[in-house]
Amino acid sequence: MTTLTGNQIDMARLLTLRAMLKLELKGMTRSRTPSAYAMLKKLGYKGTREDILAQLDAAREDILSMHINAD
Repeated sequence: MTTLTGNQIDMARLLTLRAMLKLELKGMTRSRTPSAYAMLKKLGYKGTREDILAQLDAAREDILSMHINAD
């Protein structure tokens, strides 16, 4: 079993919100709770759903490239 700590929790949350946003762009919605788009806007992201997804994709690529280069 893997335990996430510190910064890993924030990264896992952003990756989850990214996946949720991709589903929202395909037409799926959540009931009773805020959308991933609304949650990301509260975190300070700006723009349309597509813009925010592009920002998250770029951040994900940066993180992955740093992780690969560290190994």
